Amino acid sequence: MNYAELKKTDIANGEGIRVSLFVSGCRRRCKNCFNGVAWDFRYGKPFDENAEEEIFQALAPDYIAGLSLLGGEPFEPENQRALLPFLKRFKTRFPKKTIWCYTGYTYCDGAISESQANAPETRELLSLLDVLVDGPFVEEKKDVRLKFRGSSNQRVIDVKKSLAEQKVVLYLD
Repeated sequence: MNYAELKKTDIANGEGIRVSLFVSGCRRRCKNCFNGVAWDFRYGKPFDENAEEEIFQALAPDYIAGLSLLGGEPFEPENQRALLPFLKRFKTRFPKKTIWCYTGYTYCDGAISESQANAPETRELLSLLDVLVDGPFVEEKKDVRLKFRGSSNQRVIDVKKSLAEQKVVLYLD
């Protein structure tokens, strides 16, 4: 997996000050995507041990609330395979910090609805997330007043509660 960008102090993509990892690769290609350069799976830098360690060092300060995953598309099968072991190490190292994830796919019944996003790793990856912002960006539904999302069709979901209650529980309305 490659990554397009790493923001070490981000306040736009989740609550608190976060480290945001923008993965490369997206087959969805939403109209007017804010990060179209990251559609190419080969774009950016390799997500290797050095990149992981750089992220872990950025996450270490107490004032960092957690990690946000964006894209590209974190739920592309290739990206899931790289992210799953990384997120397991993250949870071991930083058990009190949260993981937010942004996806153009839709969460439904404890899974990601589009079949190509349902790699063997999908359910386990979901179980490691705290918050999922789901749904494609839709230009016609763009609303700059929305918190942590770009269009009104997108939802901010509490993943832990949604998995426990076996229904979508919104983190934010």
